[in-house]
Amino acid sequence: MPDNITIAVSKGRIYDDAMPLLAKLGIVPIDDPNSTRKLVLETNQPNIRLLVIRATDVPTYVERGAAELGIAGKDVLMEYSGDGLYEPIDLGIAKCRMMLAGLKDAKPILDRPRVVTKYTNITKNYFAERGQQVEIIKLYGSMELGPVLGLSDWIVDLVDTGNTLKANGLVTLEHIADISSRLVVNKAAMKMKNATIKPILDQLSDIVS
Repeated sequence: MPDNITIAVSKGRIYDDAMPLLAKLGIVPIDDPNSTRKLVLETNQPNIRLLVIRATDVPTYVERGAAELGIAGKDVLMEYSGDGLYEPIDLGIAKCRMMLAGLKDAKPILDRPRVVTKYTNITKNYFAERGQQVEIIKLYGSMELGPVLGLSDWIVDLVDTGNTLKANGLVTLEHIADISSRLVVNKAAMKMKNATIKPILDQLSDIVS
């Protein structure tokens, strides 16, 4: 009898992109998350269920063992500080870029640059590797307003088309990382439930390769 497996995934683009991959494994949710208030979705596989949560919570649920597997963006994983996860597969979905951006015609910065971002760990690590001191200001949205309103000199944020930056008079300055969604696995579950998890990993690897 196969082990019970919970897969944590976030609503939105990652969920929409991940479902066709899971369908190729024969895993299909019975309920549509867009039409139900349920956060735990049963699937057509009696031993597999989906946990629909905030993107930033996926690594925590997986590391703490509330889910054996998870699908999370590389940005979330880079920002996360735990170490109880394996990250075996780049699923190649929900692609974008982590970028440093600023005003198109900005004046030279004489003092320590101020950077607004919700990715404080990524930003701190990026500038530390460059040996540059910056003041990091945490925001949860509308990063583009930082330079426009004088709150900051730069922003660090995800960029897809770049249209939002352009509309607000910003340009990309430096490329920090390519972002896509990854499959993550709880380290203990990888050992305890290997007979069930390894075939899922092998099939996913074949699908995305």
